[in-house]
Amino acid sequence: MAENTSATGHVCSPADRGDDDNVRALARKGKAAAARLYRGYNRRRLKGAPPPSTHTVRILLLHANGMGGTIRTVFNLAGYLASTGHDVEIVSIVKEADEPFFPVDPRVRFRYLDDRTKTRLGVRAMLSKLPSRLIPEEESAFHRFNAWTDLQLARYIRSVHTGVLIGTRPGLNLAMAQLANPNVITVAQEHVGLNAKPDSVAELIKWRYRRFDALVTLTKADLRDYRETLPKKPKKLVRIPNAVPPMTGDQAKLDNKVVIAVGRITRLKGFHRLITAWEQVAERHPDWTLRIFGDGPQLENLQTQITDAGLTGKVELPGPTGDVGAELEKASIFVLSSRHEGFPMTILEAMAKGLAIVSFNSPHGPKEMITHEFDGLLVKPRTNDNLAAAILRVIEDEQLRHDLAAGALDTARTYDVDVIGAQWDALLAELLARRDGTYVKPAAPSVPR
Repeated sequence: MAENTSATGHVCSPADRGDDDNVRALARKGKAAAARLYRGYNRRRLKGAPPPSTHTVRILLLHANGMGGTIRTVFNLAGYLASTGHDVEIVSIVKEADEPFFPVDPRVRFRYLDDRTKTRLGVRAMLSKLPSRLIPEEESAFHRFNAWTDLQLARYIRSVHTGVLIGTRPGLNLAMAQLANPNVITVAQEHVGLNAKPDSVAELIKWRYRRFDALVTLTKADLRDYRETLPKKPKKLVRIPNAVPPMTGDQAKLDNKVVIAVGRITRLKGFHRLITAWEQVAERHPDWTLRIFGDGPQLENLQTQITDAGLTGKVELPGPTGDVGAELEKASIFVLSSRHEGFPMTILEAMAKGLAIVSFNSPHGPKEMITHEFDGLLVKPRTNDNLAAAILRVIEDEQLRHDLAAGALDTARTYDVDVIGAQWDALLAELLARRDGTYVKPAAPSVPR
């Protein structure tokens, strides 16, 4: 009699086959449940639902225990809201590390929808192998989602009946627009410019973002893009930049011969261009060191580039750091070499530490944040020679270095957490007033005849 084997190749007893069939049946039911939840969008108000409120604020985040600018800024905002009396919960789609990498206010609560630090079994294991139907394939984080996260995310969003729900990336925002109950005040926060999104994602944004109570951009340029692109607007479209996060230590003394760059090691960040530019810097100033902090898929390539260029010991790749402030304090110049940036927090952090800034004049963020020759130098994007020349200029002109650092400190004060937090307070108050019918539109300023 022939042996019966499972899909994995091991010998199956009738009981085993029955278990496998049960798991597959449950997986099909789970997938169907996710689809039903996804299609369950409706805008009718729920009978007996609590009235609109801004006391409870829930923030959707892809990976709260990871590293990155969005995570730091979300923690910063959550901490501010918790300090002003809000009940704040960060809802992380995945959990891939035991604890958050960045510090966070202890009053902020965490919820994880897919704990990947534990073994996946049964229905969860089956659904985790199926691609997401909730997140667009062209979304940059699509590979992080699957049918199981679809089910958990859809269930969570549909379970929320009051308070404020904030999304922090296109895929989460689109799901929120589709599934959020109408009693919930919904806010989409965009950390990446509209012009950097794939066409298919931008098309979904055009038709779904109208459903939000508010859309918050980080830059004026991105705000303008949304105003010009969206056929119908959310109730409120506003620009609120990120605030400077708390950092340890003191201001940089500008006496260390160190240039610093910080970010995920990807092609987008342009560190390969920075290393190429550093060849010219190292030739004239071999006593200066470039330190690039971060981790990512291009790390090995950068190390090879450093070795091949003869820059060993002159360019360092120390890896990620949990204390950005301490590393910035040891430097004198900060360089940003990205192809494009939405709102780079590293610039704000470097400004708050009193470093001289050199940055490619990337669309949106750097162009708005830096005033050329006042708090930094802006360089034509993707021009290695120009980047090298700007760095050399700041190294060789000590007065310029100190003047740029002083200007950076002045600029950083306008991004203080209390200043930015007050803008969030005003937004939430307006959204609640719009919901409960007490909102009075401000009178237009009078124009002299």
